[in-house]
Amino acid sequence: MPLLLLKLTLTPILIGGASLAARRWGPTIGGWIVGLPLTSGPVLLFIALEHGPSFAATTSVGTLLGIAAIAGYCVGFIAASPRGPAVAFAAASVSYVATGLVGQLLAGWPFLALVALSSGAIVVAFLRLPATSGRRSTTPHPVWDLPARMVVGTALVLGLTSLAPLLGPTASGIATTFPVYVSVLSIFAFLHDGRAAALGVLRGLLVGLFGTIGFYIAVHTLVESAGIGPAFAAAVATSLAVSGLALRQAGTGSGKQAEAALELESA
Repeated sequence: MPLLLLKLTLTPILIGGASLAARRWGPTIGGWIVGLPLTSGPVLLFIALEHGPSFAATTSVGTLLGIAAIAGYCVGFIAASPRGPAVAFAAASVSYVATGLVGQLLAGWPFLALVALSSGAIVVAFLRLPATSGRRSTTPHPVWDLPARMVVGTALVLGLTSLAPLLGPTASGIATTFPVYVSVLSIFAFLHDGRAAALGVLRGLLVGLFGTIGFYIAVHTLVESAGIGPAFAAAVATSLAVSGLALRQAGTGSGKQAEAALELESA
C-alpha cells in the first residue's frame, strides 16, 4: 500500500512540476529536471537503509545500464521525430528495449567501464540532436493539458510496474526503468509546440543524466567506506554540480548552433 501511494503521489507531482517549469523556462529545463535522480535516488537510499551499503553499491552498477538505455530511447525518438510524435515514441520505445537487452549482456563489466559506456551513450545521443534554442512557448495551454499529463504518466507507471513481475527479471528490469516522465513531457510538447520543443525536452534530459551518473559514482565509491549519510550527501552535491555545469555548457552550445543555423537560412 505505501508503494502504491508513492506512485500515485510522486508521479503526478514530478510530471506536473516539470511541466510547469518547462512552461516558465522552456522545454530543456523540464527535461533537465526529469533527468535528475529524483526517483531512482530515493529508491537507492531506501535500498541502502534496508539491505545495507554493499547491496546499494551493487545496485548502482545496474542503474548505469538503464542510463545507456535511456540514451538509446533518445536516439530512436530523434531519428523518427520528423514523422510525428506517435512514430517517434514507438521508435524510441523499440530503441530503448533493444539497448536495454544489449546492456543486460554487459552487466558483468567493471564499474568504470559502465560509467564510460553510459557517458558515451549520452554523448552519442546528444550529437544526434539538431540545433534548437529550447525556448519556452508563448501559446496558451488548454485547461486539460496539465491534468492529462499527470493522468497519462501515472497510468504508465502503474501499468509498467504491474506488468514487470510477469516479464521475468531481465524484461522487468527494462520495463521498470522506462523513461515515463520524459515520454509524457516530450509527447505533449510535440503536440502543443512542435518537434523543436520535444527535442528540447530530450536535450535537457540528456544533460541531466550526466548529473545522475555523478550521483551513482559518488554512491558506489563512498557508501561502503564513508557510510550511507555522507555518501548520499556527497552524491546529491555531485549530481547538482555536474548537471548544473552540463546545463550551462549545453545551453551555450545549443545557442551558438541555433544562431549559426539562422545565419545559414538568412544567407
